[in-house]
Amino acid sequence: MSPYRERLWPAPWIYISTALVIPASILVLAPISWVAGVITAVILYGGMTTLFIVGAPTISVGDGELRAGRARISLDLVGTPKAFTGTEAALQRGRKLDARAYMLFRGWISGVVRIPVLDENDPTPYWLVSTREPQKLAAAIEGSRRPESV
Repeated sequence: MSPYRERLWPAPWIYISTALVIPASILVLAPISWVAGVITAVILYGGMTTLFIVGAPTISVGDGELRAGRARISLDLVGTPKAFTGTEAALQRGRKLDARAYMLFRGWISGVVRIPVLDENDPTPYWLVSTREPQKLAAAIEGSRRPESV
């Protein structure tokens, strides 16, 4: 199985709604200086979009390891992943969520994968990770496991 990699980029509507800072900045600073309002608007919008881009976490499977943002775990220490979409994904992020779980999800991405942690010394029962392609991520985790010794 080839390695899996996905960047959790913000949805386009995030950038569009963030653009509301432009008229707001101009409106607030226009009585003082129109130029200052425009400059401030450009700097604020540019800074916010830069933070969205730089802060977008990556999910990857490869080299016997699952990486979700800054967290890493060996595939030898995880159980069978389960992919969820729609209403069931919302329940996994809400009412069925265990507060001890490692969570990496974004509100603008509807799918999630629940990955059980089998390490007895780890208090984390599972990882819950957002993904635009839950079935592909679950398949990549399963396909990247080392074969069991017989």
